[in-house]
Amino acid sequence: MTDNEKILEAMLFASGEAVPVSILSMAMGLPAADTRILLENMARSYEEERRGFGLIRVNDAYQLSTNSVYYEHIRRLIQTPRRKLLTQTLMETLSIIAYKQPVTKAQIEEIRGVNADHAVNKLMEYNLISEKGRLEAPGKPILFGTSEDFLRYFGLESIEQLPKTEGAQDG
Repeated sequence: MTDNEKILEAMLFASGEAVPVSILSMAMGLPAADTRILLENMARSYEEERRGFGLIRVNDAYQLSTNSVYYEHIRRLIQTPRRKLLTQTLMETLSIIAYKQPVTKAQIEEIRGVNADHAVNKLMEYNLISEKGRLEAPGKPILFGTSEDFLRYFGLESIEQLPKTEGAQDG
């Protein structure tokens, strides 16, 4: 592998998405035609060596991609449960948000009786909740609701599939 190919590989790896040849060639300081030749050589080399990744072309852009030969291994890795540990505090906070959404942090604190900063921040970090707008009230507090990752985490298609609770009210 040439130095220029190594540089292209590093740029594509760092990008994580398809990068147009025009941008790659500009970054390399090479004509687009020369950059295309390098990319095609890399793609051929990856394929011949049966590397763990390959180079795919998307329109006039290139992207590193896992080698489809290893699909089954990758699928098993991805399907291995790697759930974030949800403490009781996080579960309580998440339950309030799920059933009362959209809800402000002050409303969560009123229900739980304790500060909710840490729990809300953790749930945001885990992408289980997201901002859903702002309440039309003084200070315009942030409204929180569950995210698509929340649905995936709990194996739900929609929020309507949440178990009903005794005495539950809508909203």
